[in-house]
Amino acid sequence: MAVFLLSLKEQNYKSKIMINIVLPVDFGDKTDQLIDGAVKFAKEVNGKICLIHVAPTDIGFAIGDMGYQYFPEIEENEIREELVLLNKLNQRILAQNVDCEHILKQGIAKDIILEYADMKNAHYIVMGSHGRSGIYDVFVGSLTKGLTKSSKIPVLVLPIHD
Repeated sequence: MAVFLLSLKEQNYKSKIMINIVLPVDFGDKTDQLIDGAVKFAKEVNGKICLIHVAPTDIGFAIGDMGYQYFPEIEENEIREELVLLNKLNQRILAQNVDCEHILKQGIAKDIILEYADMKNAHYIVMGSHGRSGIYDVFVGSLTKGLTKSSKIPVLVLPIHD
């Protein structure tokens, strides 16, 4: 990996290519470690980080007396809060002298991330390995696995420790 990064770094300095790095975030307790690793990687390869958070499409739904009900105000508040968090992460990355932009979308995470990576002409998708077990790993691991199987570009999985 070190040889590949050195070679890529040398090529970027010669051609001044900006490497687009898609970084999906979920605002979990390991997000700071993921950001730190992605920033380090971006600095090594002359990269720009394209932060993305994919919110589920069901955040405004709740089970009530009449079954599932949609509450748009719940969804709007949640989206607003997530945008604030995403903006803070964006500012944190910019403060470390790494170019960054951010977007929040709703939908199926794997599909949205792959579409966004394609739209941004991304060179990498960077994910974190959360190193947990149980049901959490089933869901998080399935996203990483789905991306690595479906992506046309490299998916870099950073080790995240407890």
